[in-house]
Amino acid sequence: MSEIMVTSDRGVTVVGGGPVARRDLEDAMAVAPLVVAADGGADHLLDLGLMPDWVIGDLDSLGGKARAALAPGRIVEVAEQDSTDFEKCLSRISAPFVIAVGFTGLRLDHTLAALTVLVRQEWSSVLMLGSDDLVFVAPPRIELPLEEGTRVSLYPMGPSRGRSTGLFWPIDGLDFAPDGRVGTSNRAEGPVALEIEGPMLVMLPRDCLPLAMAALGLGAG
Repeated sequence: MSEIMVTSDRGVTVVGGGPVARRDLEDAMAVAPLVVAADGGADHLLDLGLMPDWVIGDLDSLGGKARAALAPGRIVEVAEQDSTDFEKCLSRISAPFVIAVGFTGLRLDHTLAALTVLVRQEWSSVLMLGSDDLVFVAPPRIELPLEEGTRVSLYPMGPSRGRSTGLFWPIDGLDFAPDGRVGTSNRAEGPVALEIEGPMLVMLPRDCLPLAMAALGLGAG
């Protein structure tokens, strides 16, 4: 078991090495003010004039500027290569929830690896924020008070099935799998309720962050 290095009674923002929009970072930090950089994510933060509270990773992409600016005690090197920097961060954080930014939009393999981490460890209290999307692991049941027409995409990361109310295309009785049926580009007819069995990602417009947090029972501190 990994040693917990970062403890917070509020949310934690984890910043990856992909493109980081200031808007996404500000939205994340508004509810999760403690900031952990996953390795080279620290350089993105410094470029935006912000200092991470912690840096965690194998440090193979951490720039010299960040190394010089950060206190040595706030840099945690995890040399093993059996996990991604994102997973290294999550496994060393104890907090009610995590908002992850900078894990989409640069390299597809890094994005897929980050999404796989969410499902493999069943981190249902981690929400990934991108330029257009909000992604989280579907809990067994969730009620989302969405407006009519809101995009709702369901992407299986393994064999999955479920039931729904409020979706234009109901999912009752359907079997999902990455190499079979997927549930992207559905839409809400109003409030949506989902019951999910199996590893499923829920993707909503990024502006649904406050709504999703409330539905998942994650307080803003």
